[in-house]
Amino acid sequence: MNTTKQYGILSLPVIVAALGYFVDIYDLLLFSIIRVPSLQSLGLNETQIADEGLKIINIQMIGLLVGGILWGILGDKLGRMKVLFASIILYSLGNIANGFVETVNQYATIRFISGIGLAGELGASITLVAEILSKEKRGLGTSVVAGIGLTGAVFAFIMKENFDWRTCYFIGGGMGFMLLFLRASVLESSMFNAVKKTQVIRGNFMMLLNNKKRLSKYIKAILIGLPTWYVIGILISFSDKFAKEMNVVGKIDPGKSVMFAYVAISIGDLAVGFISNWIKSRKKAMWFFYGITILGIIWFFNLNHQTNQTLYWASALLGFGTGFWALFVTMSAEQFGTNIRATVTTTTPNMVRGSLVFISIIFTSLHSSFGYLNSGWITGIIIMLIAMIALYFTEETFGKDLNYVEE
Repeated sequence: MNTTKQYGILSLPVIVAALGYFVDIYDLLLFSIIRVPSLQSLGLNETQIADEGLKIINIQMIGLLVGGILWGILGDKLGRMKVLFASIILYSLGNIANGFVETVNQYATIRFISGIGLAGELGASITLVAEILSKEKRGLGTSVVAGIGLTGAVFAFIMKENFDWRTCYFIGGGMGFMLLFLRASVLESSMFNAVKKTQVIRGNFMMLLNNKKRLSKYIKAILIGLPTWYVIGILISFSDKFAKEMNVVGKIDPGKSVMFAYVAISIGDLAVGFISNWIKSRKKAMWFFYGITILGIIWFFNLNHQTNQTLYWASALLGFGTGFWALFVTMSAEQFGTNIRATVTTTTPNMVRGSLVFISIIFTSLHSSFGYLNSGWITGIIIMLIAMIALYFTEETFGKDLNYVEE
């Protein structure tokens, strides 16, 4: 009997996974939202806020890279649920600690630790949901997780508008511990339990590197997600700086840009699952959203002398265009066997998040020759070309049976 068919897209495991991702996104994006007021309170000037802010974001992303590998391996060795419990405890403690920092170095160190914890949430949740739902419902279920979860960024902005930045971190930590009680009612994946009873090797990261076909699939799975963090980590997070370069009329609040983008990302992530199911293709849905992202980038870099409200709407279009996060992670899960699926699905999104370091290097290295504004759109062209080439060579995974292992 196929036990995956007993769950619907609004069943308890899916809703709990969505709430977990909600807390994850709240904590992940909180620094981008409160970057300016928090660093101002630590005594930094405008230039230092831009420079040190990018460094702290990059350090957090390095933590996500480390955590992605750690939790991915443990998710295949010990189980999806154990990773979800351990990771949420770590990032909840990290966020509470962030509320007490007094120096930039302390801030960066604790964001690194929080990043390690945050790395475990999405991959383990998507793996679990993908394995407990039928192949007909899989894409819809992961879209619900992402669609609900991504509104955590909106909630973070609302908290920022009403509370001191330190209190915002305490709220994030508190929500994480509340989620632990809900997690206690969710069962482990039956696919994982079945594989656990066999002698097959589980959670071996080297299996992704020592086989050409698997390595190629893994690299492409990462590269197709690059536009998301180019948009969020560069364009949206530093929208105030870009606005100044383009003489946008009115003050720009990067936190508000994040809110506009993530409302649209949430809508996009809900839509992409239904679009993918409707046209019965993951790749065609990705191409559609890539096209919207390109239109958003073009609009963003043509905002000279426009109003701040126009920039916020451009941020929303960029957000909707990159609202393929759930689909991209689902495609990662669908390309690999149960014994390394959590490893792939957890490391892939965190490699993409961590790629912000690589994207930032491209962006900053172009500054001296092309200036801040031109460096932004040149970086965008490079990232979109890389992603489109990777997507072209990626296999179609719609309707694929996941009940298999890698030898």
